[in-house]
Amino acid sequence: MKNVKIFPAITTLKGSDWREKINEINQLKLSEIALFLTCVDAKTRRALYQCLKKSTIKQIPFVHLRSDMELWELDYLIQNYRTQIFNAHSQTEFPFKYDLSKYQKMIFIENTYTAYNAKEIKQWGGACLDFSHLENDRILRPEIYKQNIAVLKKYPPGCNHVASIKKQARVNLAVSDQRRYDDHHLENLTQLDYLTRFPREFFSPFMAIELINSIKEQLSVKKYLTTLPLSFNG
Repeated sequence: MKNVKIFPAITTLKGSDWREKINEINQLKLSEIALFLTCVDAKTRRALYQCLKKSTIKQIPFVHLRSDMELWELDYLIQNYRTQIFNAHSQTEFPFKYDLSKYQKMIFIENTYTAYNAKEIKQWGGACLDFSHLENDRILRPEIYKQNIAVLKKYPPGCNHVASIKKQARVNLAVSDQRRYDDHHLENLTQLDYLTRFPREFFSPFMAIELINSIKEQLSVKKYLTTLPLSFNG
């Protein structure tokens, strides 16, 4: 049985205040979190790193990279926060601006709006499976879903993201007016129940909660996940 570790996370998506998240982490005296640098530019990242230095955070095992990150940033995270694994979007969507090949086998490619590319998965560390994106594809894009399942069966994911699935689709104006069920805000814990449909081999040792919800709410998510009849729970 895999030992799955679930991490609450500092997210930087629209609607998520990373400074507020760090303050909450300090109040809760948490020492280990995941970090999503998806929506912060280079200048803002430097400010974020300074805030991390003054926080209770000692370890950041799992980091979502942004395409404009420089090599020194990965060095810094590994040396100061024992980062073990990174994920990024497909290079066909968001190619890295700088050469990060030093950590090529630590970087896992996430399923987003395009299907996994087996060649790309082999080139990097492997697959990062965002369960909510996969479930959205199951509902709305069955051909993409089948392609991704085929790749995941051949290359089991090395890390996971968890977000919510809504009962009603919303329109994502940021991505060609696409209707989507996956969402980075959770209103009800039952919006995680879709996870019960996925097999054991899809759950990796690194699972980051990708929600804009407060850290306290994310800790409730973590607890709820351990009560679901998921394959990693036994």
